[in-house]
Amino acid sequence: MRIISGIRPTGIVHIGNYLGAIRNWLNLQNKKTNHCFYFIADYHSFTDPPISAEEKREMIDTMMIDFLALGLDPKRSVLFLQSQIQEVLELAWIIDCLTPMGELERMTQYKDKSQKQANNINAGLFTYPALMAADILTFKAEGVPVGDDQLQHLEFTREAARRFNRVYGKTFPEPKSLLTPVPRLMSLKNPLEKMSKSDPDSYIYVLDNPESITLKIKSATSASNEFFERIHFTQNDFVFEVKSNYNDHPEIEKMEAAIKNLLLMYQEFCPKEFKPLLKGDEIDIERLRYSEIKSKLAEAIIKYFEPARLRKQELLKNKKKVIKIFLDGSKTARLIAKKTLKEVKVKVGLY
Repeated sequence: MRIISGIRPTGIVHIGNYLGAIRNWLNLQNKKTNHCFYFIADYHSFTDPPISAEEKREMIDTMMIDFLALGLDPKRSVLFLQSQIQEVLELAWIIDCLTPMGELERMTQYKDKSQKQANNINAGLFTYPALMAADILTFKAEGVPVGDDQLQHLEFTREAARRFNRVYGKTFPEPKSLLTPVPRLMSLKNPLEKMSKSDPDSYIYVLDNPESITLKIKSATSASNEFFERIHFTQNDFVFEVKSNYNDHPEIEKMEAAIKNLLLMYQEFCPKEFKPLLKGDEIDIERLRYSEIKSKLAEAIIKYFEPARLRKQELLKNKKKVIKIFLDGSKTARLIAKKTLKEVKVKVGLY
C-alpha cells in the first residue's frame, strides 16, 4: 500500500504529535508491504501568521532532525519537503478550479482557524484542503494515517478524486483513512483545548530534557478523587460518570477532560501500571493516586524517549547530512509527482 502523511513545521514534535501521528508512521514503515512517503508540510505552514526567514528555516531544520531522531528511516520511507515538489502546487490549482466554493466554506478547520487568527484570515486558509488533497493525489496514495480531526479533509480529498475522475477519466484512487488508535491529547494546562505550540505550558516536547518533562507532567491539570464516583473505560475512549451533587461545579468539565488526558498518557506509556487500575471496564477509584501516577508517567516518558534524545544530539552535529537526506528524498518523490502531473496535463488538455 502506498501511504502518505505530513506535519507542518511549527517547531518541535510534541507528545500529541507523536502519539497521534509519528508512532503510527513508524509502525506503518515497518511493514514490508507498505511504501511510505512522509513529508514536512512547509508550504502549509504559510497559512500561519508570517515569521522571518530565519525562524522558518530553524523550524524546518528542527522538524527534520526530530523526524530522524524519533526513528523515521530514509531506507524504509521516502522523507521529503513539500516545497521541493512544485507539481503539488500545480495540481492544487486544478483541484481549486474544480471545487465549488460551498465545499470549502463548510470545512470546520477553516472556521476554527479563522476565529483563532482573526487578524490573518488569508486565502491559503480557505484553499488549504485543496493543497492537502494535492499532497495526497499527486502520489496516488491509497492510505493516509490521520487523526479524527482530519477525517473531513480526507473526505474532501476523496471527493476531489471522484470529481476529477468523472470529468477527465479514471486517474486517482480514493485514499482510505488509517486512523491512529490513540484519541487526541488535549492541552496539559487547559484540557478543553488542543495542545498548542503557541503555549509552551500546554504540551510536552518529547525530546526535551528530563527535568522539563517532569515539571510539565507534575503541573498538568488534574482533579481529586472526591469529584468522581467512577470512571468507565472502553477500548478507544474514556467515558466519565460524575457524582450528581457535583454536576453544577464550574470546573467539572475541565476536570473530566484533565483526568482523561492523564489516563490516556498513562495507558500508552505505563501499560503494566495502568492495567491494575481497571476493575472490569471501570477505573478503580481506590487505586487512583494522581501524584503517584504523574511521577511514574514522567519517568516512563523520559525513559521511552531517551534513545531518541541521544540520536538527536548526534544529528545536531551533522545538519548537512540531515538536509541531504530530505533533499534526496524530495528528488525521489518528485519523480513520481512529475509522472502524475504529466498524466493530468494530458487529460485536461494541456501540453
